[in-house]
Amino acid sequence: MGQTEAHTGDSPMAPAVARASGTAPRTAVLFPGMGRFDFASAGRFLVLDRYARTRLTVADEVLGFSVLERFHDAGADYSEYAQLAFLIASLAAADRAEDRFGMRPDVCAGASFGQKAAAAYAGSLDFPDVVRMTAELARCEKEYFTTEHSDVVTHAVYRVPDEEFHALLDEMRARGDWFEISGELDRGFYMVSLPESRLEEFIRAVRALGGYSMYTMRPPVHARAFGALRRKAEAEVFTKYRIKAPRLPVISDADGTVVDSAEAMRTMLLDTFDRAIHWPAMVTSMVGLGVETLHVTGADDMFHRLNCTVRAFDVRTINPKNALRPGPPMLRSRRAA
Repeated sequence: MGQTEAHTGDSPMAPAVARASGTAPRTAVLFPGMGRFDFASAGRFLVLDRYARTRLTVADEVLGFSVLERFHDAGADYSEYAQLAFLIASLAAADRAEDRFGMRPDVCAGASFGQKAAAAYAGSLDFPDVVRMTAELARCEKEYFTTEHSDVVTHAVYRVPDEEFHALLDEMRARGDWFEISGELDRGFYMVSLPESRLEEFIRAVRALGGYSMYTMRPPVHARAFGALRRKAEAEVFTKYRIKAPRLPVISDADGTVVDSAEAMRTMLLDTFDRAIHWPAMVTSMVGLGVETLHVTGADDMFHRLNCTVRAFDVRTINPKNALRPGPPMLRSRRAA
């Protein structure tokens, strides 16, 4: 995801998801999308956690500079160094979950930026390669949005009544306003890409429906309009890397498809540029595979709290805020949802 602005509140209500029958309980790991991530919130974890230090040592050797130092100096944005630090923190949290808490997932998922960590964890990309790819894609994206769609942002709204919200979008469409739904996260929870010049008007309209404005992402994400970025990334970055078939099933964040081949993994990683994410479809797919426990590894303020998540799974979070505390990760049980 992208740079975030102020957000508060709980996620909207979502219906309970039907459980798969006749399937042995399984476990999944989710690498979340990237929200607000800065040195103040994650620096202590990256400095003190031994799993993070191990990952940082490899990344520094691969890149030829200290990720930690550049992350410290970068501030709270979606810079190349923040992306690298987020990737490392996510995989280090998974390392800790395996070593300290016995996580042995049967299924792997990555939402938005989390796809990169998922690709490394599932064995489709070696860790040094995913580090290089992350840095190169960050530069590629920055270059693209410097000249293309520089006026576009992606804004998240929640607790919007679905029927009225889609009527609002129909009105915008009828006026000739450009927008795209870049993500559906839960009932009444959407990410919409639109020109920044129309953002305040859009926020006022959402509030008039009783909805809430959550955050704005710069650069924007997950829109069909960014097809040229997909092609640029494929030609300039993806051709350098060998992407292998995953060692365990990976869930596509576009439609919940089970990814189990090298070509499907490559397609999924490219889809992130110009296909909207659909978290409820991912939840449904994991439920269908018999997943009952979901480990969310990495900095996450959203996915583990969404109602469609907690009503479907027993959720355990391992992140920079709680990883260094004694004891096992906190359980958020679907039975209490």
